[in-house]
Amino acid sequence: MSTISEIPLPRGAAVPSAMAQPLVLLFAAACGLSVANVYYAQPLLDTLAAEFGFGAAAAGLVITATQAGCALALLLLVPLGDMLERRRLTLAQLLLLCAALLAVGLAGSAAALLAGMLAVGLLGTAMTQGLIGYAASAAAPAERGRVVGAAQSGVVVGLLLARALAGAVADAAGWRAVYFASAALALLMLAVLWRVLPAQAPPPSRLGYARLLASMAALLARERTLQIRGVLALLLFAAFSIFWSALVFPLSAPPYAYSHTAIGAFGLVGALGALGAARAGRLADRGRGQWTSGAALLLMLAAWLPLGFARQSLWALLAGIVALDLAGQAIHVTNQSMILRAHGDAHSRLVGCYMLFYALGSGAGALAATAVHAAAGWTGVCLLGAAVNLAALLFWRLTLRHMPAA
Repeated sequence: MSTISEIPLPRGAAVPSAMAQPLVLLFAAACGLSVANVYYAQPLLDTLAAEFGFGAAAAGLVITATQAGCALALLLLVPLGDMLERRRLTLAQLLLLCAALLAVGLAGSAAALLAGMLAVGLLGTAMTQGLIGYAASAAAPAERGRVVGAAQSGVVVGLLLARALAGAVADAAGWRAVYFASAALALLMLAVLWRVLPAQAPPPSRLGYARLLASMAALLARERTLQIRGVLALLLFAAFSIFWSALVFPLSAPPYAYSHTAIGAFGLVGALGALGAARAGRLADRGRGQWTSGAALLLMLAAWLPLGFARQSLWALLAGIVALDLAGQAIHVTNQSMILRAHGDAHSRLVGCYMLFYALGSGAGALAATAVHAAAGWTGVCLLGAAVNLAALLFWRLTLRHMPAA
């Protein structure tokens, strides 16, 4: 869920006219549908583990494979937007995403499932990040914030609805129907985007693909803010993934024994926290980003206490989810604000580098969560999450003096 606040126009290029509201909404919807594919599997882990013979400790491999695809997309596909004409690139990636979704739905072995999940993570992430960049570059300068903000709203809604929709469809028609339905939506979206997306001239940059990738490595090597806030994001999203990847196990077992629909609906509770984090960006703009980070990290650490009582109290679970998502989204927004303050000509590559930390943290968290749940149950999961959050808090405090002045 990244933000590109400025994409400069090539010298001599025409200034885009104001973007029509239906096109703005189309970008938002396409972003939401694309990112949702990365999260459909979370409420289905117990079913996938049973059907494909994963042990309880290895079920997180499904999420890890998807997040590995996300990381590869950020390294290999997202930078292509700086080289190729965006409309053709977007349509080609969407067609490949449809094929990947069909492959998951037809998977007959664990290896085929993991390969399909890798491809879904790869292409779903490339589509999401590419569409955000497309929307920003197609918008007039005076409305760029509004257009990109709408696209980001689509990402948040898609992420939050993915778990609920996957659970409902799986209960009604089986888990494979989730991916077949998503493939059908991808084909429908392909037809709409083919007719509606505005054509753009290829980027004038002569930077080759190898040099483009090398420039991302250079950013990672020299940008102190990116390094520090990236590691913070890795720990943050590892904690997120620890919680959401393991939540299906206590909720699907007695005393709750909830359906996939009910389990997926818990993702909607996080919307309250996500909406409340909007103020974090404004605080960061006023130079209060570090204050916001410290307060949010403390709140996130505290959230694991009520989450630890999830088996005894649904109210404790709901309160913990709201606090966890509120704090996490506040840190995520603050991270982006700090990283994107400079280098207006490299925002898309900065976004790719930052989200790479996100993908690594999410994949590692999912694998660790299922392994710890198999060994120590829900209490062990919550202790692990709290330990990761404590590490993030200590890292933030120790690196304060190394951050550039706001």
